[in-house]
Amino acid sequence: MESDKQAVDQETSGTKSSPRVAWIGLGNMGRGMVKNVVEKGTYTAPLLIYNRTAARAEKLASTLPSGKTKVVTSIPDAVAGADIIFNCVGDDQAIEETITAALKSPDAAKGKLFVDCSTVHPDTTNKLANQITSAGAHFVACPVFGAPAMADSGNLVCVLAGPSTQTALVKSFCKGVMSRADIDYSDQPCGAATRLKIIGNTFIVNMVETLSEGHVLAEKSGLGSDNLHAFVETMFPGPYTAYSDRLRKGDYYKREEPLFNAHLARKDARHAKALADSCGAKMKGLEVCDGHLKEVIEHMGDRGDISGIYGAVRQESGLKFEN
Repeated sequence: MESDKQAVDQETSGTKSSPRVAWIGLGNMGRGMVKNVVEKGTYTAPLLIYNRTAARAEKLASTLPSGKTKVVTSIPDAVAGADIIFNCVGDDQAIEETITAALKSPDAAKGKLFVDCSTVHPDTTNKLANQITSAGAHFVACPVFGAPAMADSGNLVCVLAGPSTQTALVKSFCKGVMSRADIDYSDQPCGAATRLKIIGNTFIVNMVETLSEGHVLAEKSGLGSDNLHAFVETMFPGPYTAYSDRLRKGDYYKREEPLFNAHLARKDARHAKALADSCGAKMKGLEVCDGHLKEVIEHMGDRGDISGIYGAVRQESGLKFEN
């Protein structure tokens, strides 16, 4: 009897320490995050992966070690086969549709943990938290900061909010796996994480605006972009230097797939503006950025990247969009 009890205890312990995991959403960020979960995460393989475009899931699975992933063809299948379900989709409508599908069978979702890494309005996050907990499941908001290259290398910054009993489970997939650091809002409302994400993204778009204006002035005044970049590299290593390099080398218009889609950047700007309006704050700089992002989309369509703000600023100053 004692040996039977030990076997049960070991099985239960193993389930808790090595949960079954599913991942929904394989965009620019999701693909890199999945890669790191597969390579460094502690879970019971295979990792279930789902994407609305199945070919993208199949392609990703083919690049990862055999037996480490399994492509599923529906959201209910992903939920049924997992204890923890990560979501990383493009916008508020997409995550709301995803969670509605996931909760279609309440019994299948009951007791499971849903983790949303999407960038959405904090009101959406809080709404999802209520919807999920009302169905007898658990929820943690876990938006991330960083570009796709950082997702691929496991150098994101994760922001976690929700009950500490649940964020503790998610942390095992963050620092050292998907992220280099975590910002911990445990036991705060889930919307606190996406509130930071929305405000934080205004820093990024304003950074690109500042760099764009600086590079245009450097070119037109005779200093030159390379000389300005040397200053940026010395004074502001990190994201400023990376974006400055993308501008001067023309990456902002040459790439086929955007790193930070201009449509999504405008979505984030709308969320930030709505957040500001709700509390009487003003974001004049963001309004300028949003106008430039609109011009980027008009010029480049779906290929438009946030760094294309440089092209819009160039045009305003009498230069060609492309450098």
